[in-house]
Amino acid sequence: MAVVSPTAPAPLGDATPPTRHTVRSKRTKWVVLGLLAPALLWLLLFWLWPTIQMFFVSLQTGSFEEGYTFTGNFAIYGQVISEYSTQLIRSVTYAFIVTVGCLLIGYPLAYAIAFKGGRWKNALLFMVILPFFVSYVIRTLSWKFILADNGILLGPLKELGIIPEKFRVLATPIAVIAGLMYNFLPFMVLPLYVALEKIDHSLLEAAGDLYSNKRTGFAKVTFPLSLPGVFAGSLLTFIPVAGDFVNAQLLGSVNTTMLGNVIQRQMLVNNDYPTGSAISFLLMAAILVGVLIYAKVLGTEELTG
Repeated sequence: MAVVSPTAPAPLGDATPPTRHTVRSKRTKWVVLGLLAPALLWLLLFWLWPTIQMFFVSLQTGSFEEGYTFTGNFAIYGQVISEYSTQLIRSVTYAFIVTVGCLLIGYPLAYAIAFKGGRWKNALLFMVILPFFVSYVIRTLSWKFILADNGILLGPLKELGIIPEKFRVLATPIAVIAGLMYNFLPFMVLPLYVALEKIDHSLLEAAGDLYSNKRTGFAKVTFPLSLPGVFAGSLLTFIPVAGDFVNAQLLGSVNTTMLGNVIQRQMLVNNDYPTGSAISFLLMAAILVGVLIYAKVLGTEELTG
């Protein structure tokens, strides 16, 4: 029978000395937090705080001359929805069409660069981002000259009698959507290229060894593995397009006004800050709901798992 000495120290339970792995894990945690701190601070100061301020401004009443006071005017959201529902639906519709169009054009382009580009990959990617070296407004204005009624595109066609003299593209939804697709196409191509470039080619070879043709291999292997790029590219395209106002201002008319144009006019022309803030908050909420539905349908849990 073992005898325990009365002077022996009592067991300390689970209080074991920290291992080297535990210390390293804690150090890694603090390093990660330190690296994330600047980005989190940036989002806090320039996104979260302005969003909160915008919400409280939307609940104010008054005028620019007399000043605005907080009155909790939630009725303004009902007024905004009833008055600007057409622009809201138009903005979401244009954003959806542009996103789908950019995906249909950008996916083959990104696929060709990733799988067929060879030594020309860098040059082709540079051509994709080359328009960014020119001002956004100048790029949009160039479309105004190209699509003019007697411009370099429609002018010769009218002279040859191919299209009637009264035919026009400017001040129509086609012009606005075309300008949006041109300006935001790189935002779709680059994430798609990154996703396609990361695909292991041995998986495609394995699909071929299992008697899969190119069409089946693309549907079962390539496209599912590129879904993270599809999701990222769709977000980077849909969100800014829904709030854009430059293309509708320069290439459209009163019949193509988007919600961004209404916000710009209320904020900078009418100085009606509560109404402009309410519209902005409403647009942000509509985009957020759309993104959540899209993420649920696409299954981002599996993409990021």
